[in-house]
Amino acid sequence: MTLAGLIAFVLLLAVAAYACAGGTDYGAGFWDLFAGGAERGKRPRWLIDHAMAPVWEVNNVWLIFIFVVMWTGFPVMFQTVFSAMWLPLALAAVGMVLRGAGFALRKPTRRLARRRVYGAVFAIASLLTPFFLGAAVGGIASGRVAPGTEASADAWSNPTSIFFGLLTVAATAFLGAVFLSADAERFDTPDLVGYFRRRALGTLVVVVLLGVAAFAVTRGDAPHVWHGLTHGAGLAFAMVAAVCALGTGWLLLRASGRWSRYTAVGMVAAAVFAWGFAQRPYLIPKSLTVQEAAGDPTTLKWLAFVTLVAVILVFPAVFFLYWLDTHGELEALTDSDLQSGTGRRADGD
Repeated sequence: MTLAGLIAFVLLLAVAAYACAGGTDYGAGFWDLFAGGAERGKRPRWLIDHAMAPVWEVNNVWLIFIFVVMWTGFPVMFQTVFSAMWLPLALAAVGMVLRGAGFALRKPTRRLARRRVYGAVFAIASLLTPFFLGAAVGGIASGRVAPGTEASADAWSNPTSIFFGLLTVAATAFLGAVFLSADAERFDTPDLVGYFRRRALGTLVVVVLLGVAAFAVTRGDAPHVWHGLTHGAGLAFAMVAAVCALGTGWLLLRASGRWSRYTAVGMVAAAVFAWGFAQRPYLIPKSLTVQEAAGDPTTLKWLAFVTLVAVILVFPAVFFLYWLDTHGELEALTDSDLQSGTGRRADGD
């Protein structure tokens, strides 16, 4: 593997990490949006607030790392993508800012009307942001973006982009529901365990159906990616994603489905890798290979060194934070916390 190929693999790893970690947060916002009115949605939103609070900001580390690798390692790709699809990417960036502000401001706000406004901003942005990010990925996969391409709606509103956007939203909702069901079990709220498991199973079906539809669309709209998904490493990772989907569904139907978090992450990560390897040797199919997009060799060497430092110092700290959060070490909940104004309901909607 060349140095440029190694950096491209690092970029793919970062995209997979953000899809899983950031996707879980977007999914929590999705369920916040569809939790119902103030009374009906009180307990699900309570759980979402407690589950997201310790780690929602750190998930953006992966996005920043993606930008750093793209900007320094593959400047031609960075310029091409952000020039041709500045509108969906700008909307996604605005969505990230608004959802962060909405989530941060709604909890300390005392007035109910303002809390509803902040909550609505957080939830709606959590739905639109992953759609625009997925649409941008679809534009890349379909090969509609090339060096010198001017910005146009066709670059991100084509069939592949639309299905990739919908699939991204569904995948984030699935991840969010899986993790929230595990959080509900950890917080000893059995009614919410069933609540989110049913939603996880429902969105898993939607993800599978949209995945099949997106795969069918790529045959005519993104033939290079379709060929990659039916051969070699792309096919292998697609099969891993399918196995993980089956495993997640089986685990969610069991009495204790804590391991479903790992299979759900495996499913989404494998799907990202399937897309990445399906594009080989291109970063942008048919117009920009990894070698053509690579920056100066000296820059790539320093980028590899910085990545090594991050692997040694930063990434273990991030994963340790995730471990502390999933094991309930970051926030001790008392009985009054669990019961404050939220009398338990029977297992149901």
